[in-house]
Amino acid sequence: MFYDLNIPWSANDSNLNRTLTFLHELGYTTIALNHTLSGKLPSDLTCPILTTLPNLPSDLTLLRRCTLTLTDSHSNARLAQLAQNYDLLAVRPIDEKTLQQACTALESVDLISLDLTVRLPFWFKHKLLHEAVKAGKRFEISYASALHGDANARRNLISNAAQLIRASRGRGVVISSEAKTAVAARGPWDVVNLAAVWGLGQERGFEAVSGECRSLIVGARLKRSSYRGVVDVVYGGEKAEVKKKEKEKEADAVNDKAKKRKAEVLDASNAPVVSKRQMKRQQHAAREAAKLENASGGAENGEKTETIPKA
Repeated sequence: MFYDLNIPWSANDSNLNRTLTFLHELGYTTIALNHTLSGKLPSDLTCPILTTLPNLPSDLTLLRRCTLTLTDSHSNARLAQLAQNYDLLAVRPIDEKTLQQACTALESVDLISLDLTVRLPFWFKHKLLHEAVKAGKRFEISYASALHGDANARRNLISNAAQLIRASRGRGVVISSEAKTAVAARGPWDVVNLAAVWGLGQERGFEAVSGECRSLIVGARLKRSSYRGVVDVVYGGEKAEVKKKEKEKEADAVNDKAKKRKAEVLDASNAPVVSKRQMKRQQHAAREAAKLENASGGAENGEKTETIPKA
């Protein structure tokens, strides 16, 4: 499985479906659509990226990513709320101070994306990068802007990427395309060969487009669904599902019994109340009716009454 975690997204991009389809043909199975924000965070932090797009392969997985340009520490108080609306949260530092802040302070950040096509005003330090990787963060290298840019952009990309790989010892590095069109995208094995030019070995280069990306996505999901990535509720298997159905049946049976009892009580409560005097009258009327029935029954059987003359 190969991953490309940086495809720029815009609401009016007519070439997005073509780019995604081409990346799938190249061998990528998981792609992240990137929504870029700069400056202060807006009041509405809802993700505008749709979860499904038409006319795409069924086995292509789309993720939603947000990249925030890191300029001022006071504008990052709502990063945790922003991270809940996206699958991945990335920041782009612009100087050494914001890079140090992204590596050490921001717990909600999953990915540190660097613009390596410009000359950076600082040097990468192994201790700082190691601390970020230990916290589960990854560093991103994007190649599309340098391949189709000028010679200075390509030269800066090679120099900065080599410096980043040297300082991080090749650990925690993710390579993405950041391709706005299908022409700027490259296949996974082409990316591995390109990383070898920067000083990243073939094994590490393969991990940069597969294993490192997968661990990044899993870690980001744990941050959002569990308490600090430690306590989480998981599905325990089919047995738990069977027990759940049995409990539901037992609960339905108890509810049915309760409904029947309630109906019986209501019927009994709706019956008219008879006093003792009225009960006696009813019993007396029943006895009189029984006598009349006996008398009428004897007459019908032909019984005759004889009169005895007096002497």
